[in-house]
Amino acid sequence: MTSADSVPPLTSSPVLAVVVIGAGQAGLSAAGQLLRKRLRPHEDFMVLDANDGPGGAWRHRWDALTFDAAHGIHDLPGMPLGSPDPAEPASRVVARYYGSYERELGLPVVRPVKVGSVEHHLGEADDHGETGYFTVTAADGRTWRARTVINATGTWDSPYIPYYPGIAEFTGRQLHTRGFTAAADFSGQRVLVVGGGTSALQFLLQLHEAGARTVWSTRRAPDWTDRFFDASWGVDVETSVSARTTMGLPPLSVVAATGLPVTEQYLSGLASGVLISRGPLRRITPTGVVLDGPGPDGGAVPSQGPVADALLAPGAAAAGGLDRVPALTGRACTVVSTEDPLTTWETEVDTILWATGFRASMDHLAPLHVRERGGGVVMLPDGVSVAKRPGLFLVGYGASASTIGATRAGRRAAVEAAAAATSR
Repeated sequence: MTSADSVPPLTSSPVLAVVVIGAGQAGLSAAGQLLRKRLRPHEDFMVLDANDGPGGAWRHRWDALTFDAAHGIHDLPGMPLGSPDPAEPASRVVARYYGSYERELGLPVVRPVKVGSVEHHLGEADDHGETGYFTVTAADGRTWRARTVINATGTWDSPYIPYYPGIAEFTGRQLHTRGFTAAADFSGQRVLVVGGGTSALQFLLQLHEAGARTVWSTRRAPDWTDRFFDASWGVDVETSVSARTTMGLPPLSVVAATGLPVTEQYLSGLASGVLISRGPLRRITPTGVVLDGPGPDGGAVPSQGPVADALLAPGAAAAGGLDRVPALTGRACTVVSTEDPLTTWETEVDTILWATGFRASMDHLAPLHVRERGGGVVMLPDGVSVAKRPGLFLVGYGASASTIGATRAGRRAAVEAAAAATSR
């Protein structure tokens, strides 16, 4: 018996074949496949969802994120999404679509259920003849037992904000992507957007249009790519991410695997200076931030990476109306290197918007001790099976974090879970 196992609790409740945790793209895909494997709703499997209604993490997205601005979603198995109004908020489109899928398939979704812990039990057979199973316990004390668990909790509940010196002393407003509602809330403010992904790009464009003065900070040159996002690109991305998860390394950010596509919208933002990174953030002051990028006049900018530098003629950004980053009165800039004209520069900001991504929401799996020292989980080559815990499957994790990956992973996990549950 390992430290992750315990003696079975005294209970007379039946043991389900599968419990699916989460009703987003991955969880619904898995549930649909369980039906195709002839598992019976409520009797053989259940789906537990923490939200008040369908839509997964999408139901929490800001209204300004319309479907044409979103990455889009992959069709759920057996039900095409069709062509929704591109001007409709993505949150409404996806909530309606997921809800239709749940109703038409008659999926056994129970909500709201916030799962607090998952434990595994070994020991003598109970009164139903089961010798090993998982107990899924909700925050309100309700429990479900199952031979296998498909975890599809995604990342939305685990926003990541990196530490910077002075972060606790900043007197302005700080918020994460998760708390963003509308760009109009920041009209007339100077807003620092931190992060190198597509969410940061969308925030910058929306904030600029709403009348905010924006400053963009990235740890390194933005990962602009001119590669066409075709099927082979998707395979390459999944292969690179899977290589990390099979070694137990935590998945990298989405942009680290995909890069930033040079669309017409983004190219326009580059030319105007809105999507020009001012370099890395060094520290935070009570009323501003120190950036390692703007030159002595607040106008010079670091390299934007080879793709962007090739697209932008020398001086094009400044000629297109690039905002200079003003220094605080009396705060002299500090030269970083005599060979590098860039300097650290302190500038005043009203708000810091952390577009710094999310981490996998798996705290409820802590009793199973599946995380490695570095925070990752060792996955088997199938991409869904957890090496340390047979019967536990992760979907929407690593290579399956995209909606197309989540759909495929959900189906694969359902097949494996059904086989494992019925073989006992």
